[in-house]
Amino acid sequence: MKRPDFQAEIKELNLAYLMLAQQMLRSDRETAMFRLGIDKDVADLVEGLSSAKLVKMASSQMLLFRFDDALLAGLLAGKGRDETSSSLHAAILAAGKPVKRLAG
Repeated sequence: MKRPDFQAEIKELNLAYLMLAQQMLRSDRETAMFRLGIDKDVADLVEGLSSAKLVKMASSQMLLFRFDDALLAGLLAGKGRDETSSSLHAAILAAGKPVKRLAG
């Protein structure tokens, strides 16, 4: 039995999230950082993404809004010495990070 990979759905969700995050950051940076749960480094990275980098980052196989780590976000955006292995490096780092539980 073949399992669905949800890649197209993840890309669409990531793209919507990144576009909204950029719009929020450009409108009211401090409030956006609070609402998005990101720090200054991640805010700087997301706000400065070109359209091409935004689409590339959205194409990650991971949901982006679970990250609050600037290094991870940068790798997913293709920042680093070797752009082709950045997403692999990001996946390795993400696998080692515990998933935060939401207080409910």
